[in-house]
Amino acid sequence: MVDFDLRSANARLRANNPLIQCITNTVVQQFSANVLLAIGAAPAMLDHDADAAQFTHIANGLLVNFGTATNQQFLAADAAIEAANADSKPWVLDPVSVGAVDFRTTRIHRAAASSPTAIRGNASEIAALAGVGLGGRGVDSTDEVDAVLPAAAALARTTGAVVAVSGPRDAIIAHIDGTDHVARVDGGHSFMPLVIGTGCSLGAVTVAYLASAGGAVDDSTGAGASEASQSRPGQSESATAWARFNAVVAAHAHFAVAGEVAAAGAQGPGSYSVNFLDALYSMTGDQLAQARVEVAAFEEDAS
Repeated sequence: MVDFDLRSANARLRANNPLIQCITNTVVQQFSANVLLAIGAAPAMLDHDADAAQFTHIANGLLVNFGTATNQQFLAADAAIEAANADSKPWVLDPVSVGAVDFRTTRIHRAAASSPTAIRGNASEIAALAGVGLGGRGVDSTDEVDAVLPAAAALARTTGAVVAVSGPRDAIIAHIDGTDHVARVDGGHSFMPLVIGTGCSLGAVTVAYLASAGGAVDDSTGAGASEASQSRPGQSESATAWARFNAVVAAHAHFAVAGEVAAAGAQGPGSYSVNFLDALYSMTGDQLAQARVEVAAFEEDAS
C-alpha cells in the first residue's frame, strides 16, 4: 500500500506559488485562472504562437487543452511543448473531445506522443486517446471510469505519462517499476459537471502540483520546482515517477475534497461555483490529508 503525502504536496504548492502557463480553451480561461489563484498558484493565459515558447522558459509548468483551439493555439502548443521538454518542465495534456472530429483528434494524438508528464480527461476521452473508443458526446463522457481503466493503463505505458480519468470516482494510473498502479479518489459533488471549467481547471491544478513536486521554485529562471519535478540529481527514475504520481493524486484530492465542502449551502450550480473557489482557497493540509484515496496494483481482470 502506498501512503501518499498529500499534506506536504499542498504545503509545497502554497510555498512555491508556481507560475502556470495555460494554452486552454476560451470558455474556461477566467475560471481556470481563478482556480489557480485560489490554490496558491499564478496563472498565465499566454497562447500566441509568436511568444508561447519564450514564456514556457519562464513558467514553471504548462497546460495544453484544445477545447476551442485556433490555428494560433495549435502552433503555440507545438512550440510550448518543445520548450517544456527541452527544459524538463512538467506539462499536462487535456484531450478535450478527442475523437469527435478528425483534425482535432490528429493534433491531440500528436501532442500525446510528445512526452506529456500527465494526461487528464474524462473516461470517453481517455478511451479514444488510447485507441479503443470513439470519444464521448462533444465534451461529455459516455463511458464509465472503471470500464476504461485498461485503456488508461495502456496509455500510461505507451506515453510514460501519469493518466488521470475524471468521473464520480476519479482514477489515476501510473506505470512504475514494471507495475500499473491505480489510485482511486472519492469526493466531489453532482453540481461539479454543471459548472463550466471544473474539468479543464483540474488540468491546470494538476500542472501546479507537478511543478511544486520537487522543491522550491527559482523565480529568476522559472526553473527550480519544474525541473525538480522531472528529476533531481541523485534521484532515481522510480523516485521521480512516484513523486509525479503523488502530485497528480494530490491535485485530484484537492478538487474532490473542495467539491464536497462547496456543496454546503449551495442552492444550485451558481452558488456552488462561488463556494467551490472559496473551498479551494481555504483548503488546509489537514483537510487534504483526510481525502478518501485508495491505491493498489492494477489488474485488468479485476477492473
